[in-house]
Amino acid sequence: MADAALSLDPGLVQRFVEIVGDRHALRAAEDIAPYLAEPRGLWHGHSPLVLRPGSVEEVSRIMGLATETRTPVVPQGGNTGLVGAQVPDEGGGQVVLSLSRLNRIREIDLLSNTVTVEAGVILQTLQEAAANADRLFPLSLAAQGSCQIGGNLSSNAGGTNVLAYGNARDLCLGVEVVLPTGEVFDDLRKLKKDNTGYDLKNLFIGAEGTLGIITAAVLKLFPKPKGREVAFVGLPSAEAALSLFGLASDRAGGALTAFELIGRRPYDYTLLHAAGAVRPLTSDWNWYVLMEISSGRSAEDARGLIEDILGAALEAELAGDAVIAASLGQAEALWNFREVLPEAQKAEGASIKHDISVPIASIPTFIEEADAAVELVSPGARPVCFGHMGDGNLHYNISRPADGDDAAFLAQYRIVNDAVHKVVRGLHGSISAEHGIGQLKRDELIATAPPVAIDLMRRVKAAFDPAGIMNPGKVI
Repeated sequence: MADAALSLDPGLVQRFVEIVGDRHALRAAEDIAPYLAEPRGLWHGHSPLVLRPGSVEEVSRIMGLATETRTPVVPQGGNTGLVGAQVPDEGGGQVVLSLSRLNRIREIDLLSNTVTVEAGVILQTLQEAAANADRLFPLSLAAQGSCQIGGNLSSNAGGTNVLAYGNARDLCLGVEVVLPTGEVFDDLRKLKKDNTGYDLKNLFIGAEGTLGIITAAVLKLFPKPKGREVAFVGLPSAEAALSLFGLASDRAGGALTAFELIGRRPYDYTLLHAAGAVRPLTSDWNWYVLMEISSGRSAEDARGLIEDILGAALEAELAGDAVIAASLGQAEALWNFREVLPEAQKAEGASIKHDISVPIASIPTFIEEADAAVELVSPGARPVCFGHMGDGNLHYNISRPADGDDAAFLAQYRIVNDAVHKVVRGLHGSISAEHGIGQLKRDELIATAPPVAIDLMRRVKAAFDPAGIMNPGKVI
């Protein structure tokens, strides 16, 4: 770490420090360390300085100085991202800018059903504030206890409620952004209709901090559902799960708020390795679905809908077994079973993970073809498939062979990754559904996206960040 500090002139470091004050400028190795690695430990960077500004004005001054001195800046929220977008490189010449102190909820407007929040607000804090105002903020992620709104928007986060409410982009009406030059783009508007030129906010949402720094946003709120029912269903095949989705969509419409697919292997891993996990069904099935119905009318309406759907599914032999949560506690337990799946997989050794999306109708085909492709390039590897079937997004993770070696399996990362993504592209899908590009998928994006798309993205990047200081080496 000492060598890294030498890559930025001490005088320049001091100029940055003076903007936020000594207390909010981290320079000691032990203080900086938590900002230099991401949750899975795939990337470890170096930086001599972490700045924690407390106002938009301070962010603006930091970026103005960064442009003046050509100093690269890496924005960081809750550091929960899984593609390395928030981690500096190993050169030690990049400054990390943490948004965690910009954590005010500026306004809740119940008439317009909006909330204006700063980038450092933790997602769960926003969910609770909305609930206290008798509203729903529907973005829901496993990392919601620590991820921040700025990061959610910068990565265009998805989660379990995309089926009914859309992803982060769909939930945002306006943004406040500090540009690389230090200029502030104030577009904190609550308008649901605005056709005045280019939609600039959507250039920053999903850009992973490569075009500017989101410092605040206006987000949509929704009425709280009056009834909510959760069911866990066992099915013989992925095709049956797809048919159940069609049935549920037809009968519930917009009241179908979640439809999560779980394979037998991740189901078994959770029962084996997750503390306190309780078997949802008495019998075992090849596939499972976690389904949620939310009604704006009444609890009775939600109950009637889910009973109607499950009754029809059992009669048609799409489903083999099902249970409806009898209480709020049981509903939370069923959701917890889904949320701990990724953690439970860790006990099975090294894994190669994929965050893909394909057209919903192609999900069974993807699973069949991807399983075959993985077996061909890595015999004995164990596909672990689960995800948001209702919006076509699957987390298709591969555990090493049961008797395999972690290092040897991870050495196959590229060949396994290429095999899975070849299937995705063949089905006109996406290699990154909700986690983003970051460092992990940058080279593959550049190699496989249409050349015109890459050229346009590079032109946008050059227009917003001609000095190339915004999160360099990420996305494009």
